[in-house]
Amino acid sequence: MIMSTTHGLDHKEIKKYLGVVTGEAILGANIFKDFFAGIRDIVGGRSGAYEKELQSARRLAFEEMEHKANSVGATAIVGIDIDYETIGANGSMLMVTVSGTAVLAE
Repeated sequence: MIMSTTHGLDHKEIKKYLGVVTGEAILGANIFKDFFAGIRDIVGGRSGAYEKELQSARRLAFEEMEHKANSVGATAIVGIDIDYETIGANGSMLMVTVSGTAVLAE
């Protein structure tokens, strides 16, 4: 599946627009990860725990969106938008949403 943030594809012609497809993933951060992430933030380091959670959530959201595009016969998804939000008490959960237009491209 070709996936792009652009609205067109080089060397491909969009033959048919099949509709908007989305993917969502919500992951909770565990208390120990939160604690150590806070310490790393204080000393200016990167939070490996949060980065792994973010990567995992993004991968899950993209997989869900691709599955939906496949189910409508798409060969590509264009115009992809990625959004990140923290939700829950004190931002204890991470939500990643992706959306794009499923297309038949040749």
